[in-house]
Amino acid sequence: MNYQSPAELAALGKAREASGSGAGLGAGSAAASGIRYEHRRAGALWDDLSRALLLCLLIIAVLSFRSYGISTDEEVQHIYGKKLLSFYLSGFTDRSAFHFKDLYLYGGLFDLVTALLVHVSPFEEYETRHLLCALVGVLGIAGSWRYARLLGGPRAGFLAAALLALSGVYYGAMFNNTKDVPFAAGMVWTLYFGTRIINQLPSPSRSAVLKFGLVLGLTLAIRVGAVLAGFYLVAALSLYVVLVAWRDGLGPALSDTRRIVLALLPALPVAYALMALFWPWAVLNPLNPLEALRVVSHFPIDIQTLFMGEMVRSSDPPALYLPVYLAVKLPEAALLGAAAAVVMAGVWLARGGWKARWGFPLVRWVPLVLGAFLPIILFMLLRPSVYNGIRHFLFVAPPLVVMAGLAIDRLWMRAEGLGRRPGQVFGATATVVAVLYAWQLGAMHPNQYVYYNQFAGGMKGAEGNFELDYWGNSQHEALEELIALVERENDGNPPQRQYTLSVCGNTLAVRFELPPWLKLVNGIEPDWRKADFFMAFTQVKRCPSLLNGRPIIEIAADDVPLTIVKDRRPPPAEIPSE
Repeated sequence: MNYQSPAELAALGKAREASGSGAGLGAGSAAASGIRYEHRRAGALWDDLSRALLLCLLIIAVLSFRSYGISTDEEVQHIYGKKLLSFYLSGFTDRSAFHFKDLYLYGGLFDLVTALLVHVSPFEEYETRHLLCALVGVLGIAGSWRYARLLGGPRAGFLAAALLALSGVYYGAMFNNTKDVPFAAGMVWTLYFGTRIINQLPSPSRSAVLKFGLVLGLTLAIRVGAVLAGFYLVAALSLYVVLVAWRDGLGPALSDTRRIVLALLPALPVAYALMALFWPWAVLNPLNPLEALRVVSHFPIDIQTLFMGEMVRSSDPPALYLPVYLAVKLPEAALLGAAAAVVMAGVWLARGGWKARWGFPLVRWVPLVLGAFLPIILFMLLRPSVYNGIRHFLFVAPPLVVMAGLAIDRLWMRAEGLGRRPGQVFGATATVVAVLYAWQLGAMHPNQYVYYNQFAGGMKGAEGNFELDYWGNSQHEALEELIALVERENDGNPPQRQYTLSVCGNTLAVRFELPPWLKLVNGIEPDWRKADFFMAFTQVKRCPSLLNGRPIIEIAADDVPLTIVKDRRPPPAEIPSE
């Protein structure tokens, strides 16, 4: 299926008009061929830019993955992966993974692969996790590129990829959110291959079907919520059959239904086998996936989470929790682009554009629309347990960004239709916006995931109103600075005495990075209040005030403190002489 953008089709139409008004058939054909050549060349340029973007992201990921802290969920996820590996190595006798906390309710694809890789990786186990997660995150950006390209052409693909890469909520999470980022990456690829199947109806190729089954199975092996991808495809196929029945009658519709079902059957064993391989608990009982879906949709956890300046219960979130968090966490350009896409679609529907070709053009857009909006609608209706902003719904970001990329591309086309200069101005404006986003994320490194847009008033406006560093990621950077500071006091050498550190926050982020001269004293240890240094993250308001001391380190994002370190050692004058 050769894609022709609306601008290309319009240009070809003008060429044909010119041909019919005296230019001659040969001249018109030559003009149309020239236009096609120019658009192919422009498309190749945008594809090259997309590949260059992905290459740059891979290089940045490899250079920076060690800068990110261990998230609060990673330890149990890593243990879960080891237990799954033990299940296989023990000849299926060690079933401790199937009773380990609540992890058995989730697929172990990422965790099991990591448990295998740590034995050959040159990096520490959590560094290995972070590098692998970053690579999977880039794969999700690649999926957004391919999906937007499939729907709107090469430039739309590049715009979608760039927007997702510049979304702090996604990019910042790529390095240590080892559950939600792989799931989001898998979901966007299911949308892509599902749409390829739709484009080939009524006889989808075996290749597209098997690839859809492959990606669906891998995504199910992360979270059972991937069943939504199957629903998106079934909904689109159902609409196709209805339209066939409307146009050709019930007989052809039944014939096409049979052909489609037979074509899609090979995807099922592929998906099921992959899910079983990486999530063996799911196949111990045929109803286990349904049980997992029931539990995780109303997860039995009840904690306080910050929303619009108030603490709300995670088990009873406001209906607007997810829409508002999306509105303040995604970049303004992505939100405005998605809104423009909705407006354009509404205008197209109102003008009866869907009636062309019996409404069949609608079918290929069904997965994108459902992928972007159905989870939001379901959340508002069912109000499942949720906390940490949009973390559990990060998979909604790629389809929203794809919609934005498509809309921005169409607006750019319209600007170009007004003349060369308006098109250049539009492109220059988009470039400036992208540079500003990249600069801001660079300044926030390595805490990009706490980003808030200007609809929230930026980081200053979000402070005290929304959750910030809920992972405690900034504590890794704070520890590095503390180590460097103490060693500078000793002329660049490790100190000769033992120091103690007390932490209010994510102790996991510092526990694996402590030098021999620094001991962590926390919780039940009786001397934790006598620690030489105190580290606190500001996510919990009471943390900074638990212990006094002289502030010596502050890790901030856009001047909003995320973690502070206090020096509680007595001043030099008060140190008793020996």
